[in-house]
Amino acid sequence: PPSAVPSASPAEPTPAPARTAQRSEALLQALLALGVDYRNGGRSPTTGFDCSGLVAHVYREAWGVRLPPDTRGQSQAGTPVPQADLRPGDLVFFNTQKRPFSHVGIYLGDDRFVHAPRTGAQVRIESVRSSYWSARYDGARRVEPVDLGQLDSNYSH
Repeated sequence: PPSAVPSASPAEPTPAPARTAQRSEALLQALLALGVDYRNGGRSPTTGFDCSGLVAHVYREAWGVRLPPDTRGQSQAGTPVPQADLRPGDLVFFNTQKRPFSHVGIYLGDDRFVHAPRTGAQVRIESVRSSYWSARYDGARRVEPVDLGQLDSNYSH
């Protein structure tokens, strides 16, 4: 007898469960950093983060891969994503120092992102649609573990 379950359309691939789990792990790591103090050049939750240090830490902890250590390098990772197509885990970039790609955060969904904003502040969640951030939006990149090449051989959980 014919199957009652329709076959999936090849034009609409279903996200691989492993990739979805990896993206969820990155979001979890980002949320675990909420409240950590900002520190210029900071790269760890114990000493504090700057924006690119937070992003590098999250992707290293979640996927065991290393992103470039600065916003300019991170703005070259992965593939560009139109703002209308943002997905949780995408990197969002802003011009906050009269310099393109001078700030980065991790998109969470629902127009929100997590980032390490500035000296005297802590890692927090804000809206990309706020007047401040929307006026400074520079673009987004989607980074998948496969885009980053091999796992960092020096990394272990």
